[in-house]
Amino acid sequence: MPHDITPKCPFQLTFLPSSMAVWDLSITVEDLGPDASPVSLSVTSELHVGGVILKLVEKTPIQRDWSDHALWWEQKQCWLLRTSWTLEKYGIHADARLLFMPQHKPLRLGLPNGVTLRLTACFSNPVFQTVMGICTLLNIRHPEELSLLRPVEEKKKKKEKNSTEEIFDLTAVPLSSASLPSLYNGMPAHFVGSPQLEAIYKMLSVPQPPPAPELLSKQYRPASVVDKAHINGRWLDSSRCLMQQGIQENDRLWLRFKYFAFYDIEPKYDLVRLTQLYEQARWAILLEDIDCTEEEMMLFGALQYHVSKVSQSEAQTMNSAAAMDDLESALQSLEVKMEGESNSASEMLDNMTAPELHDYLKIFRPKRLTLKGYKQHWFKFQDTFISYFKNKEESIGEPIQQINLKGCEVAPDVNMAAQKFLIRLLIPAPEGMNEVYLRCENEEQYARWMAACRLASKGKSLADSSFQSEIRSIRSFLAMQNTSSSSHGNAAAADESINTLSLVSPRYHKKYKTKQLTPRILDAYQNVAQLSLVDAVSRFLQIWQALPDFGLSYVVVRFKGSRKDEVLGIAPNRLIRIDLGVGDVVKTWRYNNMKQWNVNWDIRQVAIEFEGNINIAFSCVTADCKIVHEFIGGYIFLSTRSRDKSDKLNEELFYKLTGGHDAL
Repeated sequence: MPHDITPKCPFQLTFLPSSMAVWDLSITVEDLGPDASPVSLSVTSELHVGGVILKLVEKTPIQRDWSDHALWWEQKQCWLLRTSWTLEKYGIHADARLLFMPQHKPLRLGLPNGVTLRLTACFSNPVFQTVMGICTLLNIRHPEELSLLRPVEEKKKKKEKNSTEEIFDLTAVPLSSASLPSLYNGMPAHFVGSPQLEAIYKMLSVPQPPPAPELLSKQYRPASVVDKAHINGRWLDSSRCLMQQGIQENDRLWLRFKYFAFYDIEPKYDLVRLTQLYEQARWAILLEDIDCTEEEMMLFGALQYHVSKVSQSEAQTMNSAAAMDDLESALQSLEVKMEGESNSASEMLDNMTAPELHDYLKIFRPKRLTLKGYKQHWFKFQDTFISYFKNKEESIGEPIQQINLKGCEVAPDVNMAAQKFLIRLLIPAPEGMNEVYLRCENEEQYARWMAACRLASKGKSLADSSFQSEIRSIRSFLAMQNTSSSSHGNAAAADESINTLSLVSPRYHKKYKTKQLTPRILDAYQNVAQLSLVDAVSRFLQIWQALPDFGLSYVVVRFKGSRKDEVLGIAPNRLIRIDLGVGDVVKTWRYNNMKQWNVNWDIRQVAIEFEGNINIAFSCVTADCKIVHEFIGGYIFLSTRSRDKSDKLNEELFYKLTGGHDAL
């Protein structure tokens, strides 16, 4: 039998797994000050992050509440928020630079009304959640419509002047986890009880006085669509946190409405939201971020003047009127319900028969290569279709063309002084959008046909109950623009304290003298002088939303296969390709015709596929492609909101639509 001749070792060797090896990890504790040395800990790779924090706190000579603190990994630019993960799972080794600091830090926030707040914001959550926390603090509903962006750089001289600007401190107000704060007399509970905080809330919820002409003339104004495009390169990435985007404690950011799809605005709940939206719209008008006619500018000036006047007197009573508003709303609903029940059978039968409009209108198709102008035809409007014929006698037969207005874009183009009543229609087509202009003869004809077009674009017929109210709304809009030269003297005598240079954009400062502007603005003021503060603000926003270029965010892009830069306009429901040389709209694509879109993150190119085998691709020049991707996904996300659904935001869906390849 063979013998084992292997020599016996007198010592038993034990090898530890590499994960159990002890090594030193250095962590900088922010609370110890910038000159303090990092704290060194003996750890193993199997130690979880929570255990590292526990060891660090025990070794730190400061006694305090550490619950808001977390570890920041400098090289990887990420927070270690999964405290159950081990160092090995995170991939952390001895050369890692870790900082231990609070997740919530002070931030200077510029609001649309020009007020700067210093408040506590979350630096570890995605910006989307950070904005939600800020909006809860400020009592702004639907925070998904807003976002944060880097401010425009200021010149050194301006910085020196602005260094003395007043900053209102809200860092003592805790961020609430609730989606909506509790209200007391229309004011969030966390503002109540402190005169200073109540004064700040009033500043947020009441429109600011018109800016001084000197301040207005010094503000940056975009000279071209390219200038307008540059601002959209400053939006922060909603899927990443502030720290990941280089934002530090006490840095300055702007809070602005990013998506122009405003949902469920209720004045009694949305005082701050309505006021800040008004301020953003007002500055867009004054700084010519959006174009308007001279007549519209005078009306905007009159509404600003009126808002400024009534805000001083009504501000005291607005917050306490919520209960009365609820009662009044309930009574109106009851009244409408009772009126509906009292309709006779014959009235109900009349309502069931589908009405129609018919009249002579003039039509023009600007895209056709023709020098011909408007041509008069006999038009019929039935259901959601417009049909036109050579004349009234031939309306019994087949029309020249029938147009379905469901899903189309309807924009007004009105000049009361020139008696111009134009309806601009953008009709969906496989290759994009076809443009059609309809010209009406007078106010009454325009009000009826415009109301019909708006209803049809939403898929509603003339039998819809809102048809008459739509007509009244349009008549009211026309009445505000209708000025009478005979009232100039009375208007000017009514109030001489008006500072017209604060109410119109600087181009009119050069075009007209004050004595020429004053009677025109005061004349328009006569048509709005009876409006309440909320109604005046709402009317301002309605007219702003009716402007042809409303809701367009511009980005300079280079389309695949093209050798020149062009402009992409991103709207709430469509994309617009604009020729940079002449400013003309080349193509329009609607989101509801979009089959899919994706981003090639390696070459930074956006590709979109539409119905009808239409494919486009472009790279971005003035903004990162992630910003364009987020705009498109954000608008699609906003279109999913519904009153039937709960108020809770579907954050996962937002990140899925906007976040890109690394969002989840």
